[in-house]
Amino acid sequence: MQWLTPIETEVHLDRLSEPIVYLFAFQSACPGCHSHGFPTLRSVRDMMTSDGTADQVAFVAVQTVFEDVDENTPEAAKASMTRYGLGDITLGHTMGDPPALMNDYRTGGTPWTVIVGPPPLRKVLFNDFHVDARSAVTAMQTLIDRQ
Repeated sequence: MQWLTPIETEVHLDRLSEPIVYLFAFQSACPGCHSHGFPTLRSVRDMMTSDGTADQVAFVAVQTVFEDVDENTPEAAKASMTRYGLGDITLGHTMGDPPALMNDYRTGGTPWTVIVGPPPLRKVLFNDFHVDARSAVTAMQTLIDRQ
């Protein structure tokens, strides 16, 4: 697993080699993240792995801590990712009131999914609380097929 923090390393979209970015914002103490967010992320990744397109997507999960600081620790983030079999996904942890990622993508909380399209524009294609796994995969595969 590649562990990222704002202090050690930053993820820049223009430096990612994959044409599509699937960005998942979560908090370890978030019930919705466990009931919907993590399972959806796992489903999307598994479907794309099965059809051979997962290597075209940069899956990035970031714990965006804006509450329950004592519970939403970097260690808890790692444990959550491992619990759902997602330990191989790039993982970050950021805090703030609100965290910069929440400002940058205007997220409304957690779980939150942002899907970003291919360079050079890297346009945000999806930005919302709930994402349907099959719809997300279909949309990303369509973009990949056009490459």
